[in-house]
Amino acid sequence: MRVMVIVKADKNSEAGILPKKELFEKMGKYNEELVKAGIMLAAEGLQATSKGKRVKFSGTQRTVIDGPFTESKELIAGFWLWQVRSMDEAVEWLKRAPFDGGTEVEIRQVFEAEDFGAELAPKFKEQEARLRAQASKK
Repeated sequence: MRVMVIVKADKNSEAGILPKKELFEKMGKYNEELVKAGIMLAAEGLQATSKGKRVKFSGTQRTVIDGPFTESKELIAGFWLWQVRSMDEAVEWLKRAPFDGGTEVEIRQVFEAEDFGAELAPKFKEQEARLRAQASKK
């Protein structure tokens, strides 16, 4: 199963304050462990919401909202995409992460085509497989 591990934003990440060198070193070591174990598929940090935009959809209308966004407890500072055998395995790996200071991290399972059962027609399953293959070549 694939899971997205979502690192929540805090006042420092929203202010554009980068972590100290020590945390970068610890995180680099942790990420290497994830890669060696075949767990990590992707990992990225995100810029502060002051550099972002939101698009609100209402019927045919599209409204662009400039950051920063105020609901900091709901904002994302970064993420990993992991391939694990179970949610329990994901939790055990996350417990090893070099976070402290009240950092909150969420783990969510990624939908796979088979999760949709009969609702996902074969042509859409084939399309998804084709698009994944094309995207992985870039």
